[in-house]
Amino acid sequence: MLQLSRRQFLKVTASSLAGSSLALMGFAPDTVLAEVRQYKLARSTETRNTCPYCSVGCGILMYGLGDGAKNATTSIFHIEGDPDHPVNRGTLCPKGASLIDFIHSESRLTHPEYRAAGTNEWKRISWDEALDRIAKLLKEDRDANFVEKTDDGKTVNRWLTTGMLAASAGSNEVGYLTHKVARCMGLLAFDNQARV
Repeated sequence: MLQLSRRQFLKVTASSLAGSSLALMGFAPDTVLAEVRQYKLARSTETRNTCPYCSVGCGILMYGLGDGAKNATTSIFHIEGDPDHPVNRGTLCPKGASLIDFIHSESRLTHPEYRAAGTNEWKRISWDEALDRIAKLLKEDRDANFVEKTDDGKTVNRWLTTGMLAASAGSNEVGYLTHKVARCMGLLAFDNQARV
């Protein structure tokens, strides 16, 4: 004879009742377990990019949802290492693996800002305003400080009052073009973030 306490009897009865009710409603564990779960990246758009953190330049795959409609904003929901990239072959360091937090951070700057001299307040400006201001200030400084010839008449075409720091996450081709742009302006103070 099976000895059950009152509590054990109620547990057995309740679980039997729940199981038979689910079976009557059409719940079949074999069917549910055999069903293939939808792949979460199936409806997403894949974009290849380079991790922005350090000079290694690991390749990443970013996945976003959005149909590309005019007023629709794509939302990135998954980032992983690019297995076809020759640098990292699909692996990411902890910083690279946390890029999704970097993208969705509330404190991330997404627009250029300008702080006028003597103030402590930052004002948001457009990209056109920012690039025009940078170009204007570069031209003014180059025009005022460009050295075409030395005192003894040698042509040097130097600009010594401005420097440039290139991004480390760019490819060799991007680095080459950046170097050409800096040198054609006469810049001597030029370095890459990969060395810093």
